[in-house]
Amino acid sequence: MSAQLTIYSTPWCGYCHRLKGQLDREGIGYIEVDIEREPEAADVVERVNNGNQTVPTLVFPDGSALTNPSLAAVKGKLAS
Repeated sequence: MSAQLTIYSTPWCGYCHRLKGQLDREGIGYIEVDIEREPEAADVVERVNNGNQTVPTLVFPDGSALTNPSLAAVKGKLAS
């Protein structure tokens, strides 16, 4: 099984809902982590975003991350 894209989100985040819908329509698999339910996940998001809990934050199989990316940016990163 290959490594997974991880999306850190919150239930109330409109940007998160939009991006997850786009990923679903494109057939791009991901693991969703709610940073409000998993404090250690909030720490990951803060490290990536200079201390801010900005979502959606995506972490790619190579360990790199994008914050609130467009679908095109996600697809480009996955293709590289």
